[in-house]
Amino acid sequence: MAESAIQGIKTVLHPVKDLATAESVYTALLGIKPQTVSDFYVGYDVAGQHIGLVPGAGTQGMSAPVTYWHVPDIEAKLAEVIAAGATVQNPAADVGGGRLVATVTDVDGNVLGLLQDS
Repeated sequence: MAESAIQGIKTVLHPVKDLATAESVYTALLGIKPQTVSDFYVGYDVAGQHIGLVPGAGTQGMSAPVTYWHVPDIEAKLAEVIAAGATVQNPAADVGGGRLVATVTDVDGNVLGLLQDS
């Protein structure tokens, strides 16, 4: 097995139906205003983690929160977890600023996110 410097879970994305209401709830919960606000995403940076709210995430196959493991080489990590039995749900894609994300499912159907910052 290849050695990797996993940086841990630093990002959790939550699918939401009503972005404005979800923003109010998470702002109250976290005690801070979001750092990113748009019609398609609201994001908070708190306690070393990024918490994101994603409207319409069901169309992206997201039915529950997805945790994203930060990795130094997303393609290498994808190859490792696929070889171990995971199935690609969404291949690595640039979501802006050189940030790459991908999701896989484990053998029990749990969705695992991978994230590589440039």
